[in-house]
Amino acid sequence: MGHLKLYNTRTRSLETFTPLRGNAVRVYVCGLTPSAQAHLGHARSFLFFDLLRRYLRHKGYDVTYVQNVTDIDDRSINRARETGEDWREIVRGYYQEFHESMRKLGMMEPDEEPYATAYIPQIQTMIRELIAHGNAYAVQDGIYYRVGSFPNYGKLSHRNIEELEAGARIEVDEHKEDPLDFALWKFAKPGEPKWPFEPYGDGRPGWHIECSAMSHVLLDPGGVGFDIHGGGADLIFPHHENEIAQSEPLMQHPPMASFWVHGGLLNFEGRKMSKSLGNFEPLVDLLARHDPQAIRLAFLTTGYSKVMNFTEESLAAAYATLDRLKKMYRVSLSVKAEALPNEDTTGLIGRMEAALDEDMNTSVALAELLQWNPVLGGGEEFKRALWLLGIESNEDWLREPQRSLPADLLECLRAKLGNELSLNGASPEEAIATVIEARARARASKDWAASDRLRDALASAGITIKDSKDGTTWTVAE
Repeated sequence: MGHLKLYNTRTRSLETFTPLRGNAVRVYVCGLTPSAQAHLGHARSFLFFDLLRRYLRHKGYDVTYVQNVTDIDDRSINRARETGEDWREIVRGYYQEFHESMRKLGMMEPDEEPYATAYIPQIQTMIRELIAHGNAYAVQDGIYYRVGSFPNYGKLSHRNIEELEAGARIEVDEHKEDPLDFALWKFAKPGEPKWPFEPYGDGRPGWHIECSAMSHVLLDPGGVGFDIHGGGADLIFPHHENEIAQSEPLMQHPPMASFWVHGGLLNFEGRKMSKSLGNFEPLVDLLARHDPQAIRLAFLTTGYSKVMNFTEESLAAAYATLDRLKKMYRVSLSVKAEALPNEDTTGLIGRMEAALDEDMNTSVALAELLQWNPVLGGGEEFKRALWLLGIESNEDWLREPQRSLPADLLECLRAKLGNELSLNGASPEEAIATVIEARARARASKDWAASDRLRDALASAGITIKDSKDGTTWTVAE
């Protein structure tokens, strides 16, 4: 097995992955803010990190995977104010919906799923330490991080701090020292959720400090860094940049994470998803209309870090791929062990590993799977390969697909046969049976011309027939 190489946003280079501590790999991925419905872009991001986690496990690493929940933010508070609902119920409802969508997509459960509001004491401890180190300060409306105190600010996103300052601005209700400074703690406004924080004042945490505190507690209590920090490309700045600024001044041995790995953004039919553009569809609705495994396969065809355009055509192609995999699986199970050729049956896994080792190239790994001859390895080998891509075979895979009858079947039969047979009032299935019965009579009387004509009429309508000693059966032509 080769060495995994990943693109590291921090160094802007493809690097060989090596764990910081022996065989243990610790991964932190920024999770959902459940103040609105999840969408397809969320699914793409979390699906990639599910694949990365699977592959790390496949390579024998002991993986600890943390994916947080930002369960308090402005949107949930504002919605609670507008509707009269409890903000906790709003968050709970959206997160349960998201959780069920992740299950349908075949995502593995996180090892830890910390909620921000469960880590208020740890967040406050970090804020106190930042104030003591001169990296933070309290003013009238909250506690802010002093960006100027961190010389490496902008290194992750590769942005020049002078340019950032030129584009920054201060909101009318903010009292921070510098436009780039950001909130660590927001003092409570009337009617808002709040937690006591002595001696500074009741309030709630800012967004960025939550992840710094939770990753520190769960993955790096010694302050010497963890292995992989991930999220969507839209989080590089300011969220991940701010996490680094908050975390590294308090660490014994920076950097905060060895690898920063980011998934690309998603467009829908060539445009960014937006309610105002009318192309936003909640993930739960999309999964109700489509096979989750087809959606998963559609994502595998584009490199994880690239911008992907999700279209109806790409989904149709994914359905075709899924049907092909199911057929391959049925073939692999039909091969008896004693009939297998004397060949290396691990070749498929090895070729997929070679693709995934190159920055998780799922499109090549999927192509290797589709090119494999299922007769060579049997069902278990094929299931291992499917698992690497997060595709799980089930009982449905064992059934031959029931293809829909052509919509114009009756019209085709009438056009070919004219008044030779009465098909008035017949259902498509009854019409097929009538033609097959007429063909059987023609064959019994050795009228081969009529038999061929009736067979051709069915073929023109998209129906293939097969004769055997037990009678004639039909299927929808592929």
